[in-house]
Amino acid sequence: MQYRNITNDEQLREYCRELAARPRAAFDTEFVSEHTFRPVLCLIQVAAEGDLAVIDPLTIEDLTPFWNTLAAEGRTTIVHSGRSEVEFSMHAIGRPPAGLFDVQIAAGLIGVEYPAGYGNLLSKVLGLKVKKHETRTDWRRRPLSKKQIEYALLDALHLEPLYETLAKRLVELGRLAWMEEEMAAWKADLEKALSHERWRKVSGNSGLDARALAVLRELYQWREHEAHRRNQPARRVLRDDLLVELAKRGTADPKQIQAVRGMERGDLARRVDALAACIRKALELPEQECPKNVPLDQLPQLSVLGQFLFAALGSLCRESQLAPALVGTPSDIRELIAQRTHQVKSKKTPRLAKGWRAHFVGKLFDELLEGKIAVRVTDPAEESPLSFEKTNAKGEGNRGKGEGGRGKAEGGSPARG
Repeated sequence: MQYRNITNDEQLREYCRELAARPRAAFDTEFVSEHTFRPVLCLIQVAAEGDLAVIDPLTIEDLTPFWNTLAAEGRTTIVHSGRSEVEFSMHAIGRPPAGLFDVQIAAGLIGVEYPAGYGNLLSKVLGLKVKKHETRTDWRRRPLSKKQIEYALLDALHLEPLYETLAKRLVELGRLAWMEEEMAAWKADLEKALSHERWRKVSGNSGLDARALAVLRELYQWREHEAHRRNQPARRVLRDDLLVELAKRGTADPKQIQAVRGMERGDLARRVDALAACIRKALELPEQECPKNVPLDQLPQLSVLGQFLFAALGSLCRESQLAPALVGTPSDIRELIAQRTHQVKSKKTPRLAKGWRAHFVGKLFDELLEGKIAVRVTDPAEESPLSFEKTNAKGEGNRGKGEGGRGKAEGGSPARG
């Protein structure tokens, strides 16, 4: 395997001048995240028009020329499940790479499973089998062997052919605009998560009321600050389950805080007063400033309808060459039902009511909820056993008369109803 090995700042600057002349690049990273507040970037693998390069962040002082090159307008940047790669760029220069194309998302938009691992994509899209042997490598250690470097390069080597094949299929299906919309939403969600909403990802918070959520938010922000100060993973400072338990109890009494099982650890015992101050601040917050969760899982009718429509969505997606998990989750469907049936008041537009998803399933789901369309089992042995049919005035399905014939959904994909 032929590649350029870039180990110092001068080599990187020279390489970036060459890379800037190529409008497209694919890249992947190797990092270690177990011991520090932010992952330690250990290796960058780049493929640009077939040329391979390995960049060593541990021996290069300034990586900004690389990130600035990728972020330049008019470029295309290819990644696979590229959240970590985008985060590295955001932390380095405050901007993501330009023209992001995530092959994992693109594969979902043409009907390949989502989320699909890199090896599965190579097999299903390109018909390649790649053996992986270095999954337990400590990428911080130097020198890296030739075998380790070539293993890492495999993650970038085939990204350009994947891009070419997937982009061609997206054009054939009329879904290139869907891909652009999906990448824009993906970047916006990531930027939001990196700013102030990450606390909502704490597992176990869905059942908390507004006041408890305010406590959780304050404790989370304290944990982030403390983890950054110590340069430790946040969960090593204070586990998620302890954050949620303290939020549920909602007491600023130091003795009550220390009584929580798991809080007896020495370093936590020394910070009880700081935790109590966070909780007290949240308890004194005006009610209107407390965050809220929409308790969709507490409405049983939403659960029943959500399961029913999720099954219908799966059938429709398989017929239309889309990965169901990319289109929407049961939670997305419950959110749409709640808004359409006015069971929950929210100014937020449901995910399934925006962009290409609204064209693909929004109208169909509206008509199902209004009783204008019925779902029928056509053939239990088929891969897509359900059909969608117009109903008559009495709500009965019309069969065999063409009322429920097949049409074309937005994006050129076949749809029923």
